[in-house]
Amino acid sequence: MLRKDEVATTMLRLFLGTTFLIHGLAKFQGGIENTVGFFESLGLPGFSAYLVALIELIGGIAMVLGVGTRIISILFVIILAVAIVKVKLAAGFLGNGQMAGYELDLALMAISIYLATTKHSFFALDNVLFRTEKA
Repeated sequence: MLRKDEVATTMLRLFLGTTFLIHGLAKFQGGIENTVGFFESLGLPGFSAYLVALIELIGGIAMVLGVGTRIISILFVIILAVAIVKVKLAAGFLGNGQMAGYELDLALMAISIYLATTKHSFFALDNVLFRTEKA
C-alpha cells in the first residue's frame, strides 16, 4: 500500500532531479566554456565547471529515475553549499536587484538533505536494484 510520505518523497525527488537536469543541460547548451570562465573568475579551477555540469546533468537523470538517490543528494548538497558561499551569499537571502539570492539554493539543499536521509521513494529504481527482505 502506498503511503502519503512516499508520494511526497517521490514528488520532491522528481522536482530536484528535474531542476538539476535542466541546470546541467543549460551549462552545456549555453557553452560550457562560459561556465568554465565563470568558475575561474570565482577562483575555482576551470575543470570543476565540467564536474559540476556533469553531476547536475547525470545526477539529475539518476535522481528522476531514483538511482543512487542518497549519493547524488549528497553531491547536490556540496554543489549548493559552494554556490551559496562563493556566489550567492553576498547578494543576500532574497538577492540584491542584480542577482538572485540564495533562497532557492537553500530550499534545494533542504530537499537534498531530506532525500539523503530518508528511505527510498515510490517509483525509484533503487527499490528494484536494492530490494530488501522487508520489501
